[in-house]
Amino acid sequence: MQWNDVVVTGLGAITPLGGDVGSTWESLLAGESGIRALVLPGHEDGGLADVVAGAMAIDPAERLSPVQARRLDRSQQAALVAAAEAWADAGSPEVDPERLASAIGTGIGGVQTLLKEDDVLELSGVRRVSPRTVPMLMPNAAAALISIAYGARAGVYTPVSACSSGAEAIALGARLIRAGEADVVIAGGTEAAISPITVAGFKQTQALSRHTAEPASASRPFAADRSGFVLAEGAAVLVLESAEHAAARGARVHAVLAGAGIAADAHHITAPAPDGSGQISAMRKALAQAGLAPDQISHINAHATGTPLGDAAEARAIREIFGSATVTAPKAALGHLFGAAGAIEALIAVLSVKHGVVPPTRNLSAADVDPDIDLDVATQRRDVPQQAVLTNSFGFGGQNVSLVVAASHGRTTA
Repeated sequence: MQWNDVVVTGLGAITPLGGDVGSTWESLLAGESGIRALVLPGHEDGGLADVVAGAMAIDPAERLSPVQARRLDRSQQAALVAAAEAWADAGSPEVDPERLASAIGTGIGGVQTLLKEDDVLELSGVRRVSPRTVPMLMPNAAAALISIAYGARAGVYTPVSACSSGAEAIALGARLIRAGEADVVIAGGTEAAISPITVAGFKQTQALSRHTAEPASASRPFAADRSGFVLAEGAAVLVLESAEHAAARGARVHAVLAGAGIAADAHHITAPAPDGSGQISAMRKALAQAGLAPDQISHINAHATGTPLGDAAEARAIREIFGSATVTAPKAALGHLFGAAGAIEALIAVLSVKHGVVPPTRNLSAADVDPDIDLDVATQRRDVPQQAVLTNSFGFGGQNVSLVVAASHGRTTA
């Protein structure tokens, strides 16, 4: 490694595939699905009877004290659970509080609290509304709670950039370290927005998968018959650290966060730019910061939500830079964790590099891949050394984030 590298020393997650990093990773490699049929009480006759989604494999409240759980929105619960695992995995590093920051992205924040307390207001009046409503619904609460829990005084940051929020938080964490403003950053994303209004809103835009008869097969990135994404929830947190700080305390390094690129389409609030310019720019920036050529990327963890337009646009952007690259799409198993998606997929990229594995894209055989995609989609697990992985996260608003994760070996110490 080089002394100015940003390294990953801790990993934590709670996802539809598992209650921690290990179970999530094992289930992903085994080709399992976290997607299930979902009942939205009181809405069965309102067009929401056939909902499928990726609920967290365990209730995050089970990992917290009853009092703490009551005072937190579900998205905040998930973030704290993932952060606790990541911090412990990093060895609970001793760090100057003025050199420790928190950066947790989210797409929506405490929407479940907002909806619940609005119902209370309408049914029972203002006196029954919880005095904790605002801190439970505000998007920055997860990052702030983690800052409080671990004494992070170098700053609390909350990127809110739709589906790219978690990845942007990780990119921001790396920037803080490279700029010399922090030695350690607790970075990631969280989301718990499976609710009638969000499901209905996405359904009305025809963004959700229509393959609801078999829930486990509903999320179909890159498939010729893909019809939309599957909403999911969860959180993932990485402990980022300067290589110098990690070396000084003898920390175990999972991988190097070698590069991050952020770019905007400046085109449309939901549709990607037809020429893929923003996505191409983000990927090129990430490669440039990592000091890597396209042929040095072992595979690409695609954003690939399973929408007809989005998958095709990303495939064109990838081909522009990499040609017919090897890609994988974890959302086939996880669903779309929205603001947390970029964080969990960055974590998957770290594990891919660490263990030398390209995770499978479930719900696909080679014959099922859309011929217009023209990429080498890994439909089965591949055990191949991974020197560097690029992971994409693209969000509504034309917000594009690409991260490059590299193996810690092979990078010399300056």
